Amino acid sequence: MTVTDVEAVDEPPVGQATITYLGPVAPHWEIRPVYGDTDFMAAFRDRVHARLLLLPPHDPQFRRNRERVNRDAERERIIVDWDLGYPEEEDAYSHRERA
Repeated sequence: MTVTDVEAVDEPPVGQATITYLGPVAPHWEIRPVYGDTDFMAAFRDRVHARLLLLPPHDPQFRRNRERVNRDAERERIIVDWDLGYPEEEDAYSHRERA
Protein backbone atom coordinates (compact mmCIF):
# COMPACT_ATOMS: atom_id res chain seq x y z
CA MET A 1 0.00 0.00 0.00
CA THR A 2 1.34 3.42 -0.87
CA VAL A 3 1.22 6.53 1.28
CA THR A 4 -1.49 7.94 -1.00
CA ASP A 5 -3.74 4.94 -0.33
CA VAL A 6 -3.42 5.37 3.43
CA GLU A 7 -4.20 9.09 3.22
CA ALA A 8 -7.31 8.48 1.09
CA VAL A 9 -8.76 6.14 3.71
CA ASP A 10 -8.41 8.76 6.47
CA GLU A 11 -10.00 11.63 4.54
CA PRO A 12 -13.56 12.65 5.38
CA PRO A 13 -16.45 12.16 2.94
CA VAL A 14 -16.82 14.84 0.28
CA GLY A 15 -20.56 14.37 -0.22
CA GLN A 16 -23.66 12.39 0.58
CA ALA A 17 -26.55 11.22 -1.58
CA THR A 18 -29.86 9.50 -0.95
CA ILE A 19 -31.02 7.03 -3.60
CA THR A 20 -34.78 6.43 -3.39
CA TYR A 21 -36.88 3.84 -5.20
CA LEU A 22 -39.93 5.68 -6.58
CA GLY A 23 -41.97 2.65 -7.62
CA PRO A 24 -42.66 0.34 -10.53
CA VAL A 25 -43.29 3.09 -13.09
CA ALA A 26 -40.20 4.59 -14.73
CA PRO A 27 -38.26 6.54 -13.71
CA HIS A 28 -37.66 4.13 -10.86
CA TRP A 29 -35.02 6.14 -9.01
CA GLU A 30 -34.41 9.57 -7.52
CA ILE A 31 -30.85 10.50 -6.57
CA ARG A 32 -30.75 13.50 -4.23
CA PRO A 33 -27.49 15.04 -3.06
CA VAL A 34 -27.52 15.86 0.66
CA TYR A 35 -24.26 17.82 0.62
CA GLY A 36 -21.15 18.19 -1.49
CA ASP A 37 -19.91 20.18 -4.46
CA THR A 38 -22.80 20.69 -6.89
CA ASP A 39 -20.90 19.69 -10.05
CA PHE A 40 -19.22 16.73 -8.36
CA MET A 41 -22.53 15.40 -7.03
CA ALA A 42 -24.26 15.99 -10.40
CA ALA A 43 -21.62 13.84 -12.11
CA PHE A 44 -22.13 11.11 -9.49
CA ARG A 45 -25.92 11.34 -9.98
CA ASP A 46 -25.49 10.92 -13.74
CA ARG A 47 -23.37 7.78 -13.26
CA VAL A 48 -25.91 6.30 -10.83
CA HIS A 49 -28.76 7.06 -13.24
CA ALA A 50 -26.88 5.28 -16.01
CA ARG A 51 -26.55 2.15 -13.85
CA LEU A 52 -30.08 2.08 -12.41
CA LEU A 53 -32.27 3.76 -15.05
CA LEU A 54 -34.54 0.85 -15.97
CA LEU A 55 -33.84 -1.51 -13.06
CA PRO A 56 -36.38 -2.07 -10.30
CA PRO A 57 -34.98 -3.55 -7.05
CA HIS A 58 -36.32 -7.04 -7.78
CA ASP A 59 -34.36 -7.30 -11.06
CA PRO A 60 -31.32 -9.62 -10.73
CA GLN A 61 -29.10 -7.04 -12.44
CA PHE A 62 -30.00 -4.48 -9.73
CA ARG A 63 -27.87 -6.22 -7.08
CA ARG A 64 -24.76 -6.15 -9.28
CA ASN A 65 -25.31 -2.53 -10.29
CA ARG A 66 -25.99 -1.52 -6.69
CA GLU A 67 -22.62 -2.94 -5.69
CA ARG A 68 -20.99 -0.98 -8.53
CA VAL A 69 -22.68 2.22 -7.32
CA ASN A 70 -21.48 1.53 -3.76
CA ARG A 71 -17.89 0.90 -4.92
CA ASP A 72 -17.98 4.08 -7.02
CA ALA A 73 -19.26 6.04 -4.02
CA GLU A 74 -16.59 4.56 -1.76
CA ARG A 75 -13.87 5.42 -4.25
CA GLU A 76 -15.21 8.99 -4.57
CA ARG A 77 -15.72 9.26 -0.76
CA ILE A 78 -19.48 9.77 -1.04
CA ILE A 79 -21.86 8.44 1.60
CA VAL A 80 -24.82 6.67 -0.02
CA ASP A 81 -28.13 5.98 1.72
CA TRP A 82 -30.51 3.59 -0.05
CA ASP A 83 -34.27 3.88 0.44
CA LEU A 84 -35.92 0.97 -1.34
CA GLY A 85 -39.28 1.51 0.33
CA TYR A 86 -39.02 -1.60 2.49
CA PRO A 87 -36.80 -2.70 5.38
CA GLU A 88 -33.61 -4.42 4.36
CA GLU A 89 -31.76 -7.30 6.03
CA GLU A 90 -28.89 -6.75 8.45
CA ASP A 91 -26.35 -7.37 5.68
CA ALA A 92 -27.79 -4.54 3.57
CA TYR A 93 -25.67 -2.97 0.87
CA SER A 94 -25.79 0.56 2.24
CA HIS A 95 -22.39 2.23 2.14
CA ARG A 96 -23.04 3.75 5.56
CA GLU A 97 -23.60 0.33 7.14
CA ARG A 98 -20.40 -1.05 5.61
CA ALA A 99 -18.31 1.92 6.75
